[in-house]
Amino acid sequence: MYALLIILHISICLVLILIVLLQAGKGADMGAAFGGSSQTVFGSSGAGTFLGKMTAGVAIIFMLTSLALTYTASHRSSSLMDRSRRPVAGQTLPITKPDAAKLPVIPPAAPVSK
Repeated sequence: MYALLIILHISICLVLILIVLLQAGKGADMGAAFGGSSQTVFGSSGAGTFLGKMTAGVAIIFMLTSLALTYTASHRSSSLMDRSRRPVAGQTLPITKPDAAKLPVIPPAAPVSK
């Protein structure tokens, strides 16, 4: 399930990149406006094109797959941590006291004069 979701997410990502690259920029008509074009300077805000609507749809699917991947990854890692915290049956750790001769000696700090 997780691998299928990753494959779907990557393919949606590539489709989204291609759709965005196919669209003309909003400022594409600005150069024509100074040349005497009859359109407004910043373009018309008419109905959305097919590519614009498709971009919105694919972007929504991209966000949903991102959220699904985040959800599954968080539950996946927590279940792995729960398994690693369980002690192995029949295994105990020996309790030992530290040997004072093996501990490092830290010299006292010199007094600071003002």
